[in-house]
Amino acid sequence: MAVKTFDEIKRDIKNKIYAPVYLLTGDEPYYIDRLSDLIEGSVLDEMEKEFNQTVLYGKDAELSALAGAAKRYPMMANYQVVLVKEAQEIKGLTGKDKEDEETRASKDGKDKETNPLLNYISNPLSSTVLVLCVKYKTLDKRGKLYKALEKNGIVFESKKMYDDKLPRWIEVYLSEKKHLIQPKAAVLMAEHLGNDLSRIANECDKLTINLKPGETIDVNHIEQNIGISKEFNIFELQKTIGRRDILTSTRIVNYFRDNPKSAPIPLTFGNLYSFFSKLLLLHSLSDKSKNSVAAALKVNPFFVDDYLTAARNYPPAKVVEIVGLLREYDLKSKGIGAASSEPGELVREMVYRIMH
Repeated sequence: MAVKTFDEIKRDIKNKIYAPVYLLTGDEPYYIDRLSDLIEGSVLDEMEKEFNQTVLYGKDAELSALAGAAKRYPMMANYQVVLVKEAQEIKGLTGKDKEDEETRASKDGKDKETNPLLNYISNPLSSTVLVLCVKYKTLDKRGKLYKALEKNGIVFESKKMYDDKLPRWIEVYLSEKKHLIQPKAAVLMAEHLGNDLSRIANECDKLTINLKPGETIDVNHIEQNIGISKEFNIFELQKTIGRRDILTSTRIVNYFRDNPKSAPIPLTFGNLYSFFSKLLLLHSLSDKSKNSVAAALKVNPFFVDDYLTAARNYPPAKVVEIVGLLREYDLKSKGIGAASSEPGELVREMVYRIMH
């Protein structure tokens, strides 16, 4: 067996192709939970679960007890399922405790016994589906336990999603629910909610409850159902700065000052830094066609005109100066080199200097 993607594992499970062991690991818990729930809901029916499904939690589990549970045979079913949630809490599993993954000292300190979980995974039962959910940590890929898992089971690594991929992720997630979303609305959601996929999925689910079947989601839906202002948000600030619209930019910044939770200062600086870094890259491109710019900047083609407008308003030397300003004010927001680090006033001052 091998390392597989989320879609590959999902397809196998729907086709009733099960591995004896799954290692679901990584920094993004969303996909770990999705696969764990899919296995929990697919392998056994409700009657079979009563005798053949065991759910353990890492902080309460030991390697010997876990191996013992996996060695049991199913009762009146083809499989038994052993789900281990928060498995990173199992002492010795990730190889970061004093006890290593291969041996554990016995109580008298004289004898050593081999790791019972490693022994089991080296020769797992085909009638058991063992699922190890290891969040925010990884196993040593050079170690015997990981190699045994890779050889005899399925390994899935759930990585954090890059911010520029989030709008597309939102589009795909909503398309599975038979809804389209306007690119601007998807970007607005991504910038406001960050890269917590579980949170984004929950907000998408709540959003679709109030929609008609097949209804396209726009910024008005986002404002009404998620509470993100369609006028006063970081995306609009970025756009108005690019147009050198001083009046509107000032209105937005004043709103941020009076409503600090609407745009936390690290998020504001992070987005503006990303915008002007991409603008600097745009200036260096020889091919400034819409598709070429979108590919180079890794943005939706829908937003390319905003970048082209900003490029006309801010020559390369000015963009370099602005990037330096953003770094300066990021430090000031942390109390370095500033008499006052009040967030709203710092942002107002910074935006004024950017646009003048």
